[in-house]
Amino acid sequence: MEQKKYPLLDTIDSPDDLKKLPLTDLPQLCGEIRLFLLETLSKVPGHLGANFGVVELTVALHYVFDLPTDEIIWDVGHQSYIHKILTGRKKDFSTLRQWGGISGFTHPNESRYDSFISGHASNSISAALGIAIGASLQSQDKNVVAIIGDGAMTGGLAFEGLNNASNYPNNLLIILNDNHIGIDPITGGLSKYLVRINTSKVYNSLRHKGYQGLKKLRLIDDSKKRNLLRFNNSLKALINNDKNLFESFSIRYFGPTDGHDVIELVNTLRSIKDFKGPKLLHIKTIKGKGYKPAEESAVVWHAPGPFDPSTGRRNVAPELPDTPLKYQEIFGQTLLEIAEMDDSVVGITPAMISGSSFNFMQNQYPNRVFDVGIAEGHAVTFAAGLALKGQIPFCNIYSSFLQRGYDEVIHDVAMQSAPIILCIDRAGLVGEDGMTHQGAYDIAYLRTIPGLTIMSPIDEKELRQMMFTAYKRHKEGPFVIRFPRGKGACKDWKVPFSEIPLGKSMEITSGEKVVFVSYGPAGNEVIKAVKELNSLGYKPGHINLRFVKPLDTEMLDYIAHKYDTIISVEDGSLAGGVGSALLEYYADNGTAINIKRIGIPDQFIKQGAVALQYQYVGLDASSLVNTAIEKFRQ
Repeated sequence: MEQKKYPLLDTIDSPDDLKKLPLTDLPQLCGEIRLFLLETLSKVPGHLGANFGVVELTVALHYVFDLPTDEIIWDVGHQSYIHKILTGRKKDFSTLRQWGGISGFTHPNESRYDSFISGHASNSISAALGIAIGASLQSQDKNVVAIIGDGAMTGGLAFEGLNNASNYPNNLLIILNDNHIGIDPITGGLSKYLVRINTSKVYNSLRHKGYQGLKKLRLIDDSKKRNLLRFNNSLKALINNDKNLFESFSIRYFGPTDGHDVIELVNTLRSIKDFKGPKLLHIKTIKGKGYKPAEESAVVWHAPGPFDPSTGRRNVAPELPDTPLKYQEIFGQTLLEIAEMDDSVVGITPAMISGSSFNFMQNQYPNRVFDVGIAEGHAVTFAAGLALKGQIPFCNIYSSFLQRGYDEVIHDVAMQSAPIILCIDRAGLVGEDGMTHQGAYDIAYLRTIPGLTIMSPIDEKELRQMMFTAYKRHKEGPFVIRFPRGKGACKDWKVPFSEIPLGKSMEITSGEKVVFVSYGPAGNEVIKAVKELNSLGYKPGHINLRFVKPLDTEMLDYIAHKYDTIISVEDGSLAGGVGSALLEYYADNGTAINIKRIGIPDQFIKQGAVALQYQYVGLDASSLVNTAIEKFRQ
């Protein structure tokens, strides 16, 4: 008889199936899960390191708690793969992060076991607290667990949740998955504190036994818990000679404990799950645990792409001399060149040193690059402070993450004309990360703010020149440059620096009757479409807008007189985007012209390859050809 590869895992389609296993079988199950993940993720790219680090934790949680009655919030949600496997989605795992498949994050619409969307970091404590208090108000008896890790505790929202957690009756358990790394190594005071902290096992045992003993003797009740908590904090300070950060928030602290001992985790969770009030369990884990290449290089193996599981060799295409670089790499190399010209230039990133290619500048000028952790609002205001003191900050933040710094852009940058250069990375449709990471809204939410200059390059050459232009003109106020994820097509990007005239677009092609007005890299699809239309006998024009603020009103007046129809093309939200800006301008000036807007519709676009997402919203060259032909025939 053929031996099964996953004898335990194949019997599990729900947490109820998991609970049928004896406790002693759980280490074997964890091994099978790692093997399944390894085999699947070697072919279907996803977040490997984070999930290998939470295998034992996830198994223990589903073994102890009763989902979906009890609820778990994952933070960040890319740690939730094992959760998906144990809740009936193992059969669909080969579709992970693909068009029409399962998401790489949690989503209530995907499974009744997913309580909350968790694509961004630091929201788990606030969300779980709301769920826990909501359950209490409805007299529901349930446990609510927030797992926060992979750097998410560095975000300000996490501390807002901690600060509020002890104010109201709840049964919240916070699990701090402490692996000292997010995508890049975690920086800052919290990281240093977690390295230092060493809660005494003697203390935890003494406190638990003392609490139970006093309760049996009826010497404590709910009205005296606050005084008891103060006594606990004093006892801990006495034994550890240190003030515990989390108990300063009046949250009971347990740990640190080994996050890779599944039996110990089960026993620990069983012992603390019924404690009333907010509590935090601190577990120590290793990102990539169980797969040596991932343990040794956590940054590379955060999301490695396809690889050979037996050798750990990643299937990376060889870099040929003429292989185009990624936009992020061109940003990083160009920033280094500008930094070499001026000591005032500094770089700021919220925990994305490698993702945003700040490593080029960091290697050369480590004292002029600042990784502020997962704290986008702080990054913006920090940049404003630096700028007002004479530095020239290039602050690079992913488009969907900048949404958390919107207030700071208004109040701390625009209102006082702080001359920062805000570089919006991963703008537009981003692919497999899906709806939580799509850079769809930055055009709409920024162009309404007074005082900003907002531009987007059609290619890598223009990115380079826009960065230089912003550097040279930075004293005139804050600049915004948005650019996409991944590779373009421009191989000869390293051209001599030159300034771009502010607010001026470029006529790429002159035509008749129909004109495309594109903004940013979506213009490359227009170039393909124009070529195809020319072969079919149609002669559309094409304007590379370059600036959405200020608008090139001279060019807009010109094309309104020359053409019958404008097709605006943007990889951003149609609501409030570039097409809306054109409609507003022509309406305000009483100009009658037909405008067809192409962009991201009023819906959240799911995960899948960027090419498929472009086809879905009509941004690909073939769809643009069909749209133009329809307008030519009208």
